[in-house]
Amino acid sequence: MSDDQNPAPAAIQPLLRPVRLGALTLPNRVVMAPMTRSRADNEELAPTALHATYYAQRSGAGLIVSEGTWVNRDAVGYINVPGIYTDAQTAGWAEVTEAVHAAGGRIVSQLGHAGAASHPDHHDGRLPAGPSAINPQEMAFTPDGPKDTPTPRALSGAEIAATIGAYREAAANALRAGFDGLEIHAQVSHLVAQFLNPRLNQRTDAYGGSSEKRAQFLLDLVDAVSGVWGSDRVGIKLSPYWSGGPAFTADDEALAEYDQLLKRLNDGNLAYLHLLGPEPGADTDDTFTAFARYRAHYQGAVIANLGFTQATGNELLERGLADAVSFGAPFIANPDLVDRFAYGHPLATGDRDTYYAGGAKGYTDYPAVTGSR
Repeated sequence: MSDDQNPAPAAIQPLLRPVRLGALTLPNRVVMAPMTRSRADNEELAPTALHATYYAQRSGAGLIVSEGTWVNRDAVGYINVPGIYTDAQTAGWAEVTEAVHAAGGRIVSQLGHAGAASHPDHHDGRLPAGPSAINPQEMAFTPDGPKDTPTPRALSGAEIAATIGAYREAAANALRAGFDGLEIHAQVSHLVAQFLNPRLNQRTDAYGGSSEKRAQFLLDLVDAVSGVWGSDRVGIKLSPYWSGGPAFTADDEALAEYDQLLKRLNDGNLAYLHLLGPEPGADTDDTFTAFARYRAHYQGAVIANLGFTQATGNELLERGLADAVSFGAPFIANPDLVDRFAYGHPLATGDRDTYYAGGAKGYTDYPAVTGSR
């Protein structure tokens, strides 16, 4: 199709309008969500030229959030996921950010730690550590395949301080690598969410015993990375409605604790909160109700995530319930997702068999629609 045959973008739909999130100025509100793709198949767990190509292809997003990236060796919980705690990893990420910026994009680094949702196979036989010695009953993906998580050991106070230091160092590496900001992975079943969870955090020190103390680990992480970046380039991804496994249930008590956490985060001058809604397949009205609940407690910028389509994303923004919408799976097979939204092109479907393994196939070989501009 030639350019003169293409329809002009419809009267600018909400997803295509610019927005400012803290210090981040975005040309549109279509955010690429962090997605584990397990392509760092090397001993260093470093990003490669393939990663640079993959992210650059998707630089039309208003903002790219990198895949969850390990802050130190103890953070590892999946195979072939890159870290940002060595010079080789930092150099690999520098190639990624350079490629994204050359293509006109913006990218932030998501910093993560699996905590107790890991396995000794990732740690030379040592037990992984969590807030308390309580098994999260999750599944860890090891070099030998999926395995049940064991009962972890509890982090000591000194180890918590060292972990906070690891986040600070990872934040400094992300700055050195040329990222535009940071996102703290505080979602699903990983370490920060474990600290927030009263079933998994039964500490009696400064990091447990009440909802306020269970949130202290996250608040200390925010302070640590903000000291490197400034808080207006720091986001947090939270999943109040997550209900994976017996330890994580989105009951009234859990949601009420997240309400209070969001209120506390109002004082943080953050770039944004990246918030998951109810599971895909839930009633759309439930999704809007969830984000209305978030809005009632958090007055800063919100990126909405989990199962949105172009239509529901636009409606959410029209209702003022979020400032941007992040898309995961649609970006896998549609590197030019923003153009497809703008010009009404149909979306391609991804090959699920290549989501979490392999090389270029199912990673960088999805074509863009030509002639859309």
